[in-house]
Amino acid sequence: MTEAARAAATAEFSDVPLDADGVPHGQPVLDRLVALLDLERIEENIFRGVSPAESPVRVFGGQVAGQALVAAGRTVPPERRVHSLHSYFIRGGDPSVPIVYEVDRVRDGRSFTTRRVVAVQHGKAIFTLSASFQLDEPGLDHQEPMPSVPAPDSLPTYAEAAAGYLEKVGMARLPRPIDIRYVTEPPWRAREDGPGEARSQVWMRADGKLPDDDLLHVCVLAYASDMTLLDSVLVRHGVYWGTDKVLGASLDHAMWFHRRFRADDWFLYDCASPSASGARGLATGRFYSHDGQLVATVVQEGLLRVL
Repeated sequence: MTEAARAAATAEFSDVPLDADGVPHGQPVLDRLVALLDLERIEENIFRGVSPAESPVRVFGGQVAGQALVAAGRTVPPERRVHSLHSYFIRGGDPSVPIVYEVDRVRDGRSFTTRRVVAVQHGKAIFTLSASFQLDEPGLDHQEPMPSVPAPDSLPTYAEAAAGYLEKVGMARLPRPIDIRYVTEPPWRAREDGPGEARSQVWMRADGKLPDDDLLHVCVLAYASDMTLLDSVLVRHGVYWGTDKVLGASLDHAMWFHRRFRADDWFLYDCASPSASGARGLATGRFYSHDGQLVATVVQEGLLRVL
């Protein structure tokens, strides 16, 4: 990360496109996300990342996951593509200070490469990630079909879906690098009808054009994967962050990348929750490209405390 990139990643927005509710979105906001993922290399296996000027109280989990995957990928030959990651959120991140990513080159085999990453702040681990990379190989191929849903352009924008709820939707006032269109009822609206099906479906895409960098597209997808996944748990119980007395946080996060894709094209995020117990909720998600290809699978367990 150059000084210019660092400045771009942390600068506040001015003179940028605004959504219908006055929140920054579009290419400048996406460019800042790209800058956030452009880590500074401070040693052979040590990288440093920053958080945006407008951040939640804790660092957004998708940001840490995306940055950690960038750090791992920077130590792997580009012809080896990431096919899976498994991670744990250990402590809440502090957005006011940089995050140091320490990469352990666990193994470099003939076909697979394994990396382990520890994210550190204030001398303590806040996040760990293990990722596996593989050379492209032919083999068996099948997938579950994509659900039949309305096209993204026929659905309300995020600003339209959040109209009248801005003070209740936790991240609604933050800049939007990801264009989100809810297929199912948004959880802040669904709660008004009480408990429902443990399902959440949204169309997503990077809100602009991304460079032709396979690792970057995967890291943007990892970032986006943490945005709506736990909605499937919340709608099952008719509750939502900030509106009801529910405290939540991501505990772990796993992803499998099945096929190549572009994160600046539309993809369907089809999420469901098979179980919640012990103040934890489990959610699974499937990413489908616009043409119906299953490109990634996600599983996350989140902390869900009713106060």
